[in-house]
Amino acid sequence: MFKNAIFIFIALVMVSCSKDPVPKPYGELRLEYPAPKYQKFENNCAYTFEYSDFAKITDAKRPCWYYLNYPKMKAKIFVTYYPIQNDFAAHIQEAEKMVYEHTIKASAIDTKSFEYPDKKVYGNFYELKGQSASNLQFYITDSTKHFVTAYLYFNTRPKPDSLAPAVDYIKKDMKHLLDTFEWKN
Repeated sequence: MFKNAIFIFIALVMVSCSKDPVPKPYGELRLEYPAPKYQKFENNCAYTFEYSDFAKITDAKRPCWYYLNYPKMKAKIFVTYYPIQNDFAAHIQEAEKMVYEHTIKASAIDTKSFEYPDKKVYGNFYELKGQSASNLQFYITDSTKHFVTAYLYFNTRPKPDSLAPAVDYIKKDMKHLLDTFEWKN
């Protein structure tokens, strides 16, 4: 019994003499991406634009459809092209349907219209907040002959806080793409 009392006394002395525990500060993830250098995308389609050298362009299923791949971010922008053939309203409706299908997961949708009348470039840019599968989308048209859409997707589950730096980086690239977008004819 005496040995047990000494053992408990020593254990209490050892525990009581330690420093007060201090919580560790939370670590912040710091993602840094290179400053973009833009290059012109030339193709046999009705449009051109500038895109970041951080992205790689690959062909998609149809002519004039492309993927702008961001391999280090596991992201891609899917670009589609449709000629307008008396179906302008249907293209607008389909583009908006693609945006508003995400209202189940999106906490907010910011819509910004843009127009460059000198280049006959008009459209809407959509930013979806929350756990949406596609954070950024836009459509571009000249309203008579051509219609282009683009959707940003990540090859991961939508986690807004984790994806925020990549979304911000690609958002700047997409806005530059819009600013430099031109129709060939």
